[in-house]
Amino acid sequence: MANTPSAKKAVRKIARRTAVNGARRSRMRTFLRKVEEAIASGESGAALTALRAAEPEIMRAAQKGVLHKNTASRKVSRLAARVRALSA
Repeated sequence: MANTPSAKKAVRKIARRTAVNGARRSRMRTFLRKVEEAIASGESGAALTALRAAEPEIMRAAQKGVLHKNTASRKVSRLAARVRALSA
């Protein structure tokens, strides 16, 4: 249990940050799910639209520290490849 005032403040800050990061992660996963569903349905137009909406969300999550930059780039790259394969 935190005893000092600075430790108590740190606990409050961590709780706030965790909530914000959780919301960001959830939002990103929602966008990823929409792309996955569009790919699964086989609609290349819908998949491309969903990917264009998801890419900034994924990169924003990386910028804010929810994901590592390389992880975000890898996710975008793999999704883009799958969407490209769908339209071909």
